[in-house]
Amino acid sequence: MSVQKILDDWKKKTFKPIYWLEGEEEYFIDKVIDYAEHNILAESEASFNLSVFYGKDANWADIINACRRYPMFAERQVVLLKEAQQMRDIEKLEAYVDNPLSSTVFVVSYKEKKLDARKKFTKLVKEKGVLVTTKKLYDREVPEWTQNLIQSKGLTITPKGLALLVDHIGNDLSRIENEIDKLSVNLGKRTGITEDDIENYIGVSKDYNVFELQAALAAKDLARSIRIIQYFEANPKAGPIQLVLPSIYSFFSKVFMIFGTGTNDEKTIATAIGVNPYFMKEYMQAARLYTYPGVERALLLLHSYNLKSIGVGNTATEDASLMKEMVVKMMS
Repeated sequence: MSVQKILDDWKKKTFKPIYWLEGEEEYFIDKVIDYAEHNILAESEASFNLSVFYGKDANWADIINACRRYPMFAERQVVLLKEAQQMRDIEKLEAYVDNPLSSTVFVVSYKEKKLDARKKFTKLVKEKGVLVTTKKLYDREVPEWTQNLIQSKGLTITPKGLALLVDHIGNDLSRIENEIDKLSVNLGKRTGITEDDIENYIGVSKDYNVFELQAALAAKDLARSIRIIQYFEANPKAGPIQLVLPSIYSFFSKVFMIFGTGTNDEKTIATAIGVNPYFMKEYMQAARLYTYPGVERALLLLHSYNLKSIGVGNTATEDASLMKEMVVKMMS
């Protein structure tokens, strides 16, 4: 069962007695815990029927006693165990897990860890309730996830705005949602997010960022490439070399893949190399201007300068100087 299925069931007042949420992605676990704490019970019911425990301080016997209580003036009660990964003797909850009350909704947050599937305790959790193991999204999955989240909030975003947002934040899903909510407030009556909004309200320059550097490199525009690198030099957080070089390497890797597609149709190529069709002109332009040998050389240079950026064969050269040197060689 997915996190979304759990939330959908709860909105329909359909409950299992136990929900065990574990794994790497705190965002999904926190979503369930937050909904359970604030939405399952009416405000008037919560004062008598909501119990919250924290793993570090919780005693297993107290949790079992809370779970075995019957609700007061309500159909059900909710018992939350947060940060359960910090709890000692957690498997002593087995006595309750084996025979849970249908009127109790027991929700456990077990972050960054997973139960041992071979143990009886784990098998009981699966049998009597719901066990959800969360995973971090792959970087390639974050743009689509972000797009879906934005649409679920009744908003739209330009392809470039989406790329800027995701590149700036990475795969911190909680922060992505917080920034989207902040954007929503600042949009006023508008529902469309643009790259200007990303610049104005999140603080990412729409003219000096890794995507603009990619575009400049694709066009073999040396002067513009140097200006962007100089901006990175003056604003180190805007474009640290440790993030810029892998991004540029990914760009040229996909350009390299174009030569193996055997077609000139941009939509077909976009699907084959996993690129949003909106950005395909840059990739096609780079393939045309650099040609196969030039793209191959660019990839070798990126690999070499990535090593230099971490001190291999280089001890004194500044990051910006390395990038300037590299782009000059790429375009020569």
